[in-house]
Amino acid sequence: MATSFNAVFRFYEELNDFLPAACRKRDVAYAFHGRPSIKDAIEAQGVPHTEVDLIVVNGASVGFGHPLQDADRVAVYPVFEALDIGPATRLRAAPLRRTAFVLDVHLGRLARLLRLLGFDALYRNDYDDPEIVRIALEEHRIILTRDRRMLHDRRITHARWLHSTHAVEQAREVVRRFQLEDAIRRFVRCPACNGLVRRVAKDGILDRIEPLTRRYYDEFYECASCAKIYWKGSHYDRIVDTLDAIAPEQE
Repeated sequence: MATSFNAVFRFYEELNDFLPAACRKRDVAYAFHGRPSIKDAIEAQGVPHTEVDLIVVNGASVGFGHPLQDADRVAVYPVFEALDIGPATRLRAAPLRRTAFVLDVHLGRLARLLRLLGFDALYRNDYDDPEIVRIALEEHRIILTRDRRMLHDRRITHARWLHSTHAVEQAREVVRRFQLEDAIRRFVRCPACNGLVRRVAKDGILDRIEPLTRRYYDEFYECASCAKIYWKGSHYDRIVDTLDAIAPEQE
């Protein structure tokens, strides 16, 4: 019979969201055999490695490959974007500052809001998990998902499991989590296709807009990718209110 060992784990802050209620915000005994990596032990308890940025074993920071040993005491912390943790072993080289995203099939409304805020957000309602992972790796994009299982893929380095099911709350979470307040550029991307939007002369699009629109509006914009035309119609103030609810426009 294989020898059984025990370690004690403590997960901090939002990492507790991945744990059963009885295991949250407390020391938890973890039984194991052999010498699993600390990463495997963490994921076996339901916490994706993409959500972890600092692991402390018996008072010393370690990497994902550290072998778990009998009687270890393990503290696991979420990703720190703003906090300097000095000489500790951070588990990714640096925050991904090219704020480009790829979203899973459940996040269409969030994709639209991120694009309205000016962020590069790839989304299609027929993406499967392997394709999302491939795009993220090839294009260095951050995965946004409601599917916890996807985040256990060993190849993924930058991802976020979104807590809320509501698009506005999800967008607030993304902006706060990745500290994007200063990077917001409203209405520079097409909410329909993610292409860049540019101003166009009214005279050049008269045949593409309705008579009443031609009569009452003079400022128009066109998506460079899908050629969709935009103007500040009756819906504009409602969209602005929604974006303000996510992140108030800075002075």
